[in-house]
Amino acid sequence: MGTVVQVGLGMGFVVATMAWALGDFGGGHINPAVSMAMVVRRSITIFRGVMYIIAQSIGAIAGAGFVYAVTPSNKRETLAVTNLGPEVEAWQGFLVELWATFVLVVTILGSTNANRKGRVYMPTIFIGFAVTLGIMSAFNHTGGSLNPARSFGPAVVMNLWDNHWVYWLGPIAGGVLAALIYEYVL
Repeated sequence: MGTVVQVGLGMGFVVATMAWALGDFGGGHINPAVSMAMVVRRSITIFRGVMYIIAQSIGAIAGAGFVYAVTPSNKRETLAVTNLGPEVEAWQGFLVELWATFVLVVTILGSTNANRKGRVYMPTIFIGFAVTLGIMSAFNHTGGSLNPARSFGPAVVMNLWDNHWVYWLGPIAGGVLAALIYEYVL
């Protein structure tokens, strides 16, 4: 199995599991782009959104620090810092992250919508699928972040910041766009 598939499936399972386990506690927010989308939809307050993003960022740094500590020094390399693929321009990476996160947030909104006909029994499965597909489709362009905190933690620990703005603005723009379209168009 290739690296892209392994990473995509692994992260999809992790996100689906954590969303299911933590969904009853604050909505299972583990992604600043999702939290921003929920602020735009007025599902959470601005204050709560900011607190979530701070907590997500601190958790990402702690997680990356843990991975750094348990990884032998000769195996760390860039420690999962997200980088643009060869010959990928920053604006292209921005659009890839925007699109992949847009799909993720639309999936979250659609699969958790209590007003839909035929409610989805386990929305976290579909959320995990969206993460898997997003990572697999974006991996060669951007590393497939879809989550600013996921990119932030390793960047802090390794002090590697090349094109880091792509991993904040792309996913947040995708999440906000998804929230607006879901709310006002769909």
